[in-house]
Amino acid sequence: MSHVQLRAAVADDAAAVAAIYAHYVEHSVATFDTSAPPTQTWTERIEASAAAGLAFLVAENADGICGFAYLSAFRPKPAYQHTLEDTLYLAPEHVGRGIGRLLLSELIDRAGLVGAHQLVAVISTGEDGPSARLHRALGFEASGRLREVGHKFGEWIDIVLMQRAVNRVDGR
Repeated sequence: MSHVQLRAAVADDAAAVAAIYAHYVEHSVATFDTSAPPTQTWTERIEASAAAGLAFLVAENADGICGFAYLSAFRPKPAYQHTLEDTLYLAPEHVGRGIGRLLLSELIDRAGLVGAHQLVAVISTGEDGPSARLHRALGFEASGRLREVGHKFGEWIDIVLMQRAVNRVDGR
């Protein structure tokens, strides 16, 4: 793995983030989006994350942005306020180089800093896919499966829910 730096995403990163995500929209079931959001949508998400005090990170090497990851509210209702969801995507040519592990490890740490109690992953690529393996390696456990809740590329798709407790900075 060439030197990779993690940093907070800024609005100027939105085009690279949009391009990475568009690949998964067009070629995989890793997202249930069927059309790629425009760059402006990613600019707004980056800015909203910063305003909410939640991490939106990019991984960058000499070639540019090679992945991104962010924390978001798991559900909008107040009782879920201490549960966050992680999202992580890598440029296809950078998969399998340890960058996902760096990003997810940092998200877990950041979740603790903002007082999260649980971190949830919603994974549509199966319990044995690379995303599930990464999450399992970092302490997530499968907590449920929702069968055939997505439909993309003419197929019904399950999602696996994974979660892990977060080591909160306040000790609760």
